[in-house]
Order: sequence, then C-alpha cells, then structure tokens
Amino acid sequence: MKKLYRNQTKEIRIGDVVIGGNHPVAIQSMTNTRTEDVKGTVEQIHRLEKAGCEIIRCTVPTREAAEALKEIKKQIHIPLVADIHFDYRLAIAAIENGADKIRINPGNIGTKERVQAVVDKAKEYGVPIRVGVNSGSLEKPLIEKYGGVTAEGIVESALDKVHMIEEMGYDNLVVSIKSSDVLMCVKAHELMSLSASCRNYRIRYRIFRECKIFCRTGNYPV
Repeated sequence: MKKLYRNQTKEIRIGDVVIGGNHPVAIQSMTNTRTEDVKGTVEQIHRLEKAGCEIIRCTVPTREAAEALKEIKKQIHIPLVADIHFDYRLAIAAIENGADKIRINPGNIGTKERVQAVVDKAKEYGVPIRVGVNSGSLEKPLIEKYGGVTAEGIVESALDKVHMIEEMGYDNLVVSIKSSDVLMCVKAHELMSLSASCRNYRIRYRIFRECKIFCRTGNYPV
C-alpha cells in the first residue's frame, strides 16, 4: 500500500477547535435554517452536535442574522462560522457578535477598501478568514484566459485572493475551493496543494451535493 504523507500546514484556531498541523480532520456542517430564527437554528445545531459535528457554519444574509449569532453562540457547544456574501458590513457585524471564523469570497465583497475593513476587524478579534472560491463565480478574465471554467482558473483565483489578504498584513487563513464537477474539484485541490505559496495553508475540501459526473454524492465539508 502506498504510504500517504500529510502536508504540514499552519495551525488555525477556530474557537476551541484547532485545524491544520498534526490535528485530526474536523467535521463541519451547515445549518439550513434562517439564522434569524435563533430557536430553530440552535435546535438544529444541537442535533448536529449529537451526530458528531465539530464546527458549524451559518449563513448571515442580514444584519438581524449577524446579531442573532451572539445568542446562538451562548446556546451551542461548538465553534460557529459565519458565511458572508457580498456585504462586507455583515462580515464585520458577525465578528463583533462572536463568530469564531468568517467565510468570504473577496471577489464579491467589493473594493479592496472593503476587504481591508473586514481584514482589520478579523485581525482585531483574532478571527480566521476562510477564503472561498467556487467554479460558479469564477472571474470572467480567468474564464477567457483558460478557455472556460477550469481547475487552473479556480486555483489562480484563490491564490490571487490569498495574496491580496497577505499583502493587507493577515495570514490567519483557511482556503476553500470547490466545483460541482468532481474531477475538476479533485484536480484543483491537487494543484493547490502543490502551490508553493499555499502549501502552508489548511485547504478545506468539499464536494457539492449534486454533481455533474456521479449520480449523487454527499455534501461533506471537512
């Protein structure tokens, strides 16, 4: 049997869970409730905790959802990740309300000044940032460069985002790349793991629930 070697990535603390380094893989899931519904969200998280979930992610589409994180945090026992799309102010509010990590795609947050505001707040609170890039939102110049959506384009997009945040003085990062095409997703992760500028970062793996090649696969982020 071929011996497998694990890249020695930097350790990242998410609440009381540490990932990277020699730490075991942490199981993460995501709620499908309205985060504004504190009671319903907490009940679902408790069920996930019993099933072995170690990190939970909640969407934060509104200011009310960001503010709900504070109460949700009081009632759960695992770290909470805030999933942010488009509005940098929600990322800042989520951090201020206790998120243990935030997920952003810097490409849809807006100007560099807005990304910098999020980075500054994350730095102030010591909160890691998950830099997320997926095939469905790949930038047009990269699609044109590679003749379509490709693993190489996904990786270049992710590395661009990582370098931008590093230049802002922050490297408390986790990298997430994903695609609904399983083979493309695998190839992108292989390329990312070989990238000298990203070998030190923990890469979060995920396959979409419905994919183009295999009939149905699980939605298992780790």
